[in-house]
Amino acid sequence: MLWNSEKPCYVLEEALLRRNLQLIKRIADEAGVEFILAFKAYALWKTFPIIREYVNSTTASSLYEARLAFEEFGAKAHTYSPAYTDYEIEEIARYSSHLTFNSFTQYSRYHEKARAANSELSFGLRINPEYSEIKTLLYNPCAPGSRFGILAHDMPEKLPSDIEGFHFHCHCESGADVLERTLSHVEEKFSKWFNQIKWINFGGGHLVTRKDYDIPLLLNILNGFHNRYPHLKIILEPGSAFGWQTGYLVSQVVDIVENHGIKTAILNVSFTCHMPDCLEMPYMPAVRGAETLEGDVSEDVMFEPNVYRLGGNSCLSGDFLGMWRFPKQLKIGDSVIFEDMLHYTTVKTNMFNGISHPSIALLHIDGTLEMLREYSFKDYKDRMD
Repeated sequence: MLWNSEKPCYVLEEALLRRNLQLIKRIADEAGVEFILAFKAYALWKTFPIIREYVNSTTASSLYEARLAFEEFGAKAHTYSPAYTDYEIEEIARYSSHLTFNSFTQYSRYHEKARAANSELSFGLRINPEYSEIKTLLYNPCAPGSRFGILAHDMPEKLPSDIEGFHFHCHCESGADVLERTLSHVEEKFSKWFNQIKWINFGGGHLVTRKDYDIPLLLNILNGFHNRYPHLKIILEPGSAFGWQTGYLVSQVVDIVENHGIKTAILNVSFTCHMPDCLEMPYMPAVRGAETLEGDVSEDVMFEPNVYRLGGNSCLSGDFLGMWRFPKQLKIGDSVIFEDMLHYTTVKTNMFNGISHPSIALLHIDGTLEMLREYSFKDYKDRMD
């Protein structure tokens, strides 16, 4: 079923979400590790009852995410933030089961306050193995000069007595082979401290639900690490893997303009507001029924009658992408469907220009469509209050 309104909508398919969750749970069970959901990529809390059938915990990067975990997921969060603050640390601690510090300065400043607020907290440190295969610098947490994590040469021989874990994050939509290469750097630099900790968090970016992901290799990697360090509990906290290819964004053509022979179909959605990663990464999203024309497009192709640039409806000049070849010429009122628009997109949207926000719907397995959220002027106004 497709959204058939004249207004835009994100549509999440329950069957596809459960497919991902079943695979994630199978890997966790077979490898004896814990997968937790990273809110930074997926935080549609009205679907948490479904997710709770498969995973028990979540990861937070802020007070509001930790509170969402506690209030709506029903479990305290594994929390990491680059910098905690005096005015939030105690509340964050109360909503967290694990609290990871980005630096020894942060640990020294806040561990006593956090412990006083929650005596059951497990403290960890974010480590930086100085290795990542992420090509886009905007997403590379291990680039030279990174503000993330503690370098091995800055670690003391003896960890503080209440540090129980390490956390590293070096991946972005990566495969198991990348984890294998990353772990060799992590172990080379930090294994001398492994006998002083109880758990290690491999971070996110493990795209285990992608069709070409090498799951047997991942299982071998995890089991091998278990064999080398049997006392360490392994945690993985992907976000994209949960929402990967679980739904789409339906938009409509509201105008078609032409400039120097380039045709732009203007939509009632915005790349900068509703699909920001397309501009930040950047990447060309798949459009249902259309051929994506990557790279430089010749004028002969650009001027074909069925080839269009797609433009958003904000006043940002760069709010467009293109080109796509459609089966036939577009007309006002036609639907344009962007595939795989649930992970990250739904948590990074904004109301720049006061542009109407797409609704969010859940397509159940039985074919019924449940509206999870519709937005109004009040949502925009309240952000400025």
